[in-house]
Amino acid sequence: MLAYLIRRFGQAILVMSVMATIVFFGLYMVGNPVDLLINPEDDLLAQEAAIRRLGLDKPVHIQFFHFLGGLVQGDLGTSFVHNTPALELILSRLPATLELAFLGVFFALVIGIPLGMYAGLYPKSPVSRTIMAGSVIGFSTPNFWQGLMLIMLFAVFWRILPAGGRGETVDVLGIPVSFLTWDGLSHLFLPALNVAIYKISLVIRLTRAGTAEIGLQDYVKYARARGLSEWRVINVHILKNILIPVVTVVGLELGNVIAFAVVTETVFAWPGIGKLLIDSIGLLDRPVVVAYLMLTVFMFVMINLVVDIIYSLLDPRIRVKRRA
Repeated sequence: MLAYLIRRFGQAILVMSVMATIVFFGLYMVGNPVDLLINPEDDLLAQEAAIRRLGLDKPVHIQFFHFLGGLVQGDLGTSFVHNTPALELILSRLPATLELAFLGVFFALVIGIPLGMYAGLYPKSPVSRTIMAGSVIGFSTPNFWQGLMLIMLFAVFWRILPAGGRGETVDVLGIPVSFLTWDGLSHLFLPALNVAIYKISLVIRLTRAGTAEIGLQDYVKYARARGLSEWRVINVHILKNILIPVVTVVGLELGNVIAFAVVTETVFAWPGIGKLLIDSIGLLDRPVVVAYLMLTVFMFVMINLVVDIIYSLLDPRIRVKRRA
């Protein structure tokens, strides 16, 4: 296991190095932040002073090596717009996005796995067909449209939940969280459900396919022939074996939600890193965009590593193969 972890960390460093190069030079070629951040009515000396202050007066390769040196030290630059360290700015918005992502994935697992197992165990029942039809609708409708419909139903017609914002927060170890207050939780529910709809559909289909396949295996038939209760057959022999593909996909989808919850955060005015990214792109705030993308790469690498470790815990055969 130790050798495997060392190899994975080496791969992670390589991936992040390649991404740092692509991200930096890609952003350098897209527009000039000077055109947006400096008043064209200022005199030439003031404009040159502002360009030097932003570090944009140096050749691109010097800027790149300066960026790499800061990256090694954990310094991803200072926001052109907010005059705040880019990483600090992103981390201040990250708790809101993490709340949204984790609650959305929780909804997906709690709702998707039972419905998918039922559809796999009783595929011809009307309820199962309704579940699968609902999953198709969840896959097919655009995320922003789902969000607008949720706002229209729960906030406009029924007036039982707020339409946007984060609501009241409390500090836990210096981190503001909203799920510990009723007002914050009521603001969190709709955007989390919006994030979860596609994930629920995905988990339903994965779980149904796994349940239908594993239900035909000899060890499941043998367990039933031994007289084991249906509850034990389902929860011990079927559920445990369908969790590996579900964990894989949900782990990757968690990274997707954290990194790309832009639409949901925009529709619900949720103050997370996705909304910060959109604002920064519009202003060509390069340090914030670069910091966001590097943090995204790091999260995906770490999530994949955690998923691989969970693999080993769920299936001992994987550990045996690695030792071999």
